[in-house]
Amino acid sequence: MARIEVKSEITGTVWKVISKPGDRVESGDTLAIVESMKMEIPVITEDGGTVKEILVKEKDPVAEGQVVAVLEE
Repeated sequence: MARIEVKSEITGTVWKVISKPGDRVESGDTLAIVESMKMEIPVITEDGGTVKEILVKEKDPVAEGQVVAVLEE
């Protein structure tokens, strides 16, 4: 199985985690929402798969490029 890392595109704070381990997701699905400068930016997967791990929780700080979730194809 291929390991797919889903990264945050911005620096901010995790506002909401949408997906949980075991969820099946498709390309374009939102896994989490990051708040930055009073804007809510979705963390979207480009690949479909099964969520293996969510590496952040709500209110965690995240950096641009940080892996927030791991999927398996």
